Amino acid sequence: MAKLEYRLSYWRHLPHIQPSGATLFVTFRLDGSIPAAIQQQLIDEAERIEAILAQIPSPQERAKQAYLEKRRLFGKWDSTLDAASAGPVWLRNPEIARLVADSLHYLNGRVLELNSFCIMPNHVHTVFTPLPKDDDTYHSLSSIMHSAKRYSARQANKLLEREGQFWQHESYDHVVRDAAELERIVKYVLNNPVKVGLVNQWQEWPWTYCKWDVM
Repeated sequence: MAKLEYRLSYWRHLPHIQPSGATLFVTFRLDGSIPAAIQQQLIDEAERIEAILAQIPSPQERAKQAYLEKRRLFGKWDSTLDAASAGPVWLRNPEIARLVADSLHYLNGRVLELNSFCIMPNHVHTVFTPLPKDDDTYHSLSSIMHSAKRYSARQANKLLEREGQFWQHESYDHVVRDAAELERIVKYVLNNPVKVGLVNQWQEWPWTYCKWDVM
């Protein structure tokens, strides 16, 4: 499908950028995990920021401000998910969390290099690098997320004895710029359960993964 082919950038409700060979920090979440009104406020804010950034004449300054704004907006999205008092928390179910973890590990070495992930009650943080294909393009972010979500949604719905949408269609993603930022993001991912009080140490949370020894 054309929409799953590699593209440097595209826009759905949010901007998505995938430079060739880039490592990506991706957050995807359960459908209904953010109330529709709040979700629309966040989307509207992202669109306003994009319009403002487009008016900055200097490419360097525009890129700098885009990076800062995306970090700020990510904080809003993630805080909203962490504080959610309503909506599904199906990922608390160990069987479902294991399905998601297994789907990410299955893709590792096939379409991506998996660096880290953390499965929270209503969302998933993951850090990975899409791998190149035989035609020298890269496996696209959209195709990777489609594969991971399709399998886990189908199996999770069976376990829950339900039908309908499991994952929110759109993910929130960010290009990792350098090694220092990669280290900061991986620590953020691993410590998400600590930040919200689920455990005292990140190693106590069963649904985290990191390919490196950290901290």
